Amino acid sequence: MYAQAALKSNTLLRNGAYGIVMRGVQKCTRGCSSLRGRKRLPLCCIKLDTATDPCCGSGGMFVQSAEFIKRHKGNKKDITIYGQESNDKTYKLARMNLAIRGLNCDLGDMDASTFTSDKHPNLRADFILANPPFNLKDWRTENELRNDRRWDGYEVPPVSNANYAWILHMLARLSYNGTAAFLLANGALGADSEEYKIRKQLIENHKVEAIIVLPREMFYATDISVTLWIVGNHKKSKRVKRDDKEVVLRDRENEILFIDARTLGDGKANEDGYVLLTEADKRKIASTLFAWQSPEWETLYHDIPEFCYSATMDEIRSKDWSLVPSKYIEFVDRDLSIDFQSEMDRIQAEMKSIMAEEHHSQGILRAAFEGIGYGIE
Repeated sequence: MYAQAALKSNTLLRNGAYGIVMRGVQKCTRGCSSLRGRKRLPLCCIKLDTATDPCCGSGGMFVQSAEFIKRHKGNKKDITIYGQESNDKTYKLARMNLAIRGLNCDLGDMDASTFTSDKHPNLRADFILANPPFNLKDWRTENELRNDRRWDGYEVPPVSNANYAWILHMLARLSYNGTAAFLLANGALGADSEEYKIRKQLIENHKVEAIIVLPREMFYATDISVTLWIVGNHKKSKRVKRDDKEVVLRDRENEILFIDARTLGDGKANEDGYVLLTEADKRKIASTLFAWQSPEWETLYHDIPEFCYSATMDEIRSKDWSLVPSKYIEFVDRDLSIDFQSEMDRIQAEMKSIMAEEHHSQGILRAAFEGIGYGIE
């Protein structure tokens, strides 16, 4: 259930590293083994120095990363892959998948669980890109991993759901300036009990950068809308590479960006029959994130009703630490623009017409029954 890819530094991989995840996120999918497949996964991870994916399955992300480098005239030998998989058949498939493509990899000496037997505990990634299994139950026993260092400073994630275990694991495997982008079920945004306490601490520790709700019907195995989380170990000002240029990100510690992308997508107007984000959609989301991160954000970024909102810590605290975007993003009440009198006149006219037609139909039925000697009073 776990895999990591670390990529050696080169010019191709470094260009446009931060935030590019939205340019490929619609290609994620689920359905291989009991967890997920990677037929349509993001290719953004290969624009980095070191990247990890804690849930690679059969290694499709690594293969697609190599294909991306090939298309952009790069060298696949610049990729160093570290991986881990808990299912023995998928583990063997991943090794074969990578070997026949000439990709060097370290998938550990055997299949093993990420949580109970991490094969690469010292690896620290610049970027993590993941699509972990949603709401995974019984990922540990009741007394297992209670003192695991990955949970230091947080509640122990509950046995009943691994969502927040994945989040804490990824943060523990992230470099200080690194960024993780991963998909989770929407329920994680407002979960209670131990998950509530973990979420509250994550927000107070300035780990959550942005929450992006995606359209429904983007994935093979579920038609629900899911959420893309963007997190990091800090949100202080820093310099990053983006499209061959060094850019400065402002300090965002007092804010979280919320984006509602549920109305975007091509409406399944493609050969796969699933919703895909168009290039314009991806540019809209990425440019919104980049503008919000910019030192000139007060000029470049604007809250947009029904699309995005920058919430302060005070606002999030007042919403009891919820990360549900609809609690922050303004929604337009279109009923306020309705001309009540003209609308009622229209409805009244329609009802008169319907009632007249009904009266006429009743007359025809009475006549028909009378004609056969069975009058209806």
